[in-house]
Parts: sequence; structure tokens; C-alpha cells
Amino acid sequence: MTKDVLAATAGWTYDCVSIGYPGPVVHHRPIAEPHNLGPGWIDFPYEKAFGRPLRFINDAAMQALGGYKGGRMLFLGTGTGLGSAMIFDDIVIPLELAHLPYKKGLTYEQYIGLVGLERRGVRRWRKSVLDIISRLKAAMVCDTVLLGGGNAKMMKSLPNHVILGANTNAIDGGIKLWQDTPLDPSGNGPAQQRSTKPTSKA
Repeated sequence: MTKDVLAATAGWTYDCVSIGYPGPVVHHRPIAEPHNLGPGWIDFPYEKAFGRPLRFINDAAMQALGGYKGGRMLFLGTGTGLGSAMIFDDIVIPLELAHLPYKKGLTYEQYIGLVGLERRGVRRWRKSVLDIISRLKAAMVCDTVLLGGGNAKMMKSLPNHVILGANTNAIDGGIKLWQDTPLDPSGNGPAQQRSTKPTSKA
């Protein structure tokens, strides 16, 4: 992944790197291998490889951060799996809801991830998405739900409190990760940070 990214961005000028990771992240490091990718992510020297200051965040949390407009918001990402995160008063809280039990011995992800879509068909999948949104919104006491991920575009007639996300939310979230930490103009990484309200916690 690193070699491909460096090759694709060979002509770019940039100061730092944000990575959205499909798994749990603590202190800007992945702490478990992802369910839907190959292994080797935990102990890789990312900053050395990229040669830039780097921040890791859960990929659902990155999309949530990019699409956040205020209040208490739950993000659900329906793609290969099911990503989840919550933002409350500008604080990002990554969640791991995908593998919790839902129905018939299956998990949330097995119902509304890609496997569930292919197994049950679009119509039944949409019904399950709406049901899960309703359950989790009630459990998290949220004002709004941001629905993202590659399959979100297949939904129709969403309730007023559900906002359809865009792929650009992930880019916006990656940028916002650095807005509370000015970079040192010398190129030596983050400058000494002034005391500000944090916008994210990975």
C-alpha cells in the first residue's frame, strides 16, 4: 500500500499524511489487523516509510469527522463491512458495532455489509438498514445519522434525521485531523500546539 501511494503521489507537494484505517486505532496506531484486508498493518513503520508526520484514525471516524455539522451524530458506513463512529460536541468516538449480534445468530455487518446485500437482495437489505439505523439511533441518543460507505447510494426514502454521506467526507476528515495542530514551517513536524478544543480523538 505504501509503495503504491508513494508512486501515485510522486509529483505532489504535501506536509503530512492522514490514514483512515478499517479497524481499531489508539494513539495513531492500528491495534488489530483489519477483518477485510490482509495482515501486516500493526507494526509497520509508517512515518519512516512516508517521510512525513502521520496520523491514523479509524476510517469510519474519518468519514464522520468530514461530514459532521454539529450536535450528536452517529455515522454508519455500509461498504464491504459496517463502519461506525459517533461525534458529540466535536469529539470523535470510534465505535466497533459491526460484529455485535443482530438477528438469527448473525451480526449487524452480516446483515447490512456487502455479504448481507448479496445474500438477501437490495429490497430486504434496505429494510434492514433502516431498522438498524432506528435501533442504533435510539441506543446512542443521536440527533442525526450520517449514512456513508460505498453502498449507501442504494438507499431510497431516508428519514429526515438520516443524511446521505459523500465519498469526499473522508478527504475532508483527513484534513480536519490536522486543523488543531499547526505544522512547523521548518518541515520538522507538528509545531508547538496552543491550547485549543480538540476536534478528534483517534
